[in-house]
Amino acid sequence: MKIIEDRRALHRIPELDRDLPETMNYLENSLKGLKCAVFSPTEGSLCAFFDFGRDEAIAFRADADALPITEKSGVPYASAHPGKMHACGHDGHMAILLELARRLSDKADLPHNVLLVFQPAEETTGGAKELCETGLFTEYRVKAIFGLHLWPGLPAGAVCSREQELMSRSCEVNVDFYGKSAHIAKADQGIDALAAAVEFYTRAAAMEKALPAHIFRLLKFGKLHSGTARNALSDHTHMEGSLRAFQDEVFFGMRDSLLSIAGEIEKATGCRVQVHMNDGYPAVMNPGDLYRKVRETVAFETLAEPSMTAEDFSWYQRYLPGMFFFLGLGDTPALHADNFDFDETILVKGADFFEELAEKFQ
Repeated sequence: MKIIEDRRALHRIPELDRDLPETMNYLENSLKGLKCAVFSPTEGSLCAFFDFGRDEAIAFRADADALPITEKSGVPYASAHPGKMHACGHDGHMAILLELARRLSDKADLPHNVLLVFQPAEETTGGAKELCETGLFTEYRVKAIFGLHLWPGLPAGAVCSREQELMSRSCEVNVDFYGKSAHIAKADQGIDALAAAVEFYTRAAAMEKALPAHIFRLLKFGKLHSGTARNALSDHTHMEGSLRAFQDEVFFGMRDSLLSIAGEIEKATGCRVQVHMNDGYPAVMNPGDLYRKVRETVAFETLAEPSMTAEDFSWYQRYLPGMFFFLGLGDTPALHADNFDFDETILVKGADFFEELAEKFQ
């Protein structure tokens, strides 16, 4: 099948961030001869516009960048670029959109025009935001945008989504504690940066736990490094973690609480505490009115709970109505694993779903 050929060809040439020359060349060559206008609004991006003579359009998005991972899948179509791999399914996303493009090119009429968007830098700096800022979706009068992500663990071939919370806002949390080293026999002459970090961790965990149970959120620390010797107080402790939530008020409220806790620790211990947190991507929130409209148009399964992972599709939703879906892969290696692979026939399910949406959405 051509969709599988596309996926394997793209899998062999993974590229990072916005530096996607081989990928863009493959996409552009694949779109040649189809009844669409092809153009590149930003570095590392490509769009295909199918004009059916309508006043408005809908859009479909695929991300195009790979990850800095050395592939160990052992498949015959493995990465030809050392240290780079399509370990998050973006090659599959692109193959689905190329298949959709071929099907659109064969259609005589649709209730709207269609814009296909191949986007860079999903894994790094959020290429979606840059595309939105070009005015692309206003220029082509796009009334809604749709995207999907291949998803291990869900039933193979099942298209799934949910209203409102789908994927979380996420930011990195780095905390540094600066104290004063002293031999533990003379601990009163020092300032213990490790003890300050432990107190910060304890209070931060209690803050997160105290939030109401119905609020989806996460605050965890996975890395801590402190000190140089067992018999000396640490003069520097470094912690790294992640903060995730869906509603902005919850997310920024938790960030403010971490800063307040840091200030309290400084006063109580004498350590200097520096907290660095980025804004991350917004949460992927499927708006209720669009969700219900799509639910009445095409069939898909409902997820009971959202994912605490992040996705820059959320930027599109800040600029126009947008809905995101998961396409189940069944029992496969995890996303971002160096042996990630899947049953490629499942990609046809994604193309079928997008085609039905393109035909029926009003």
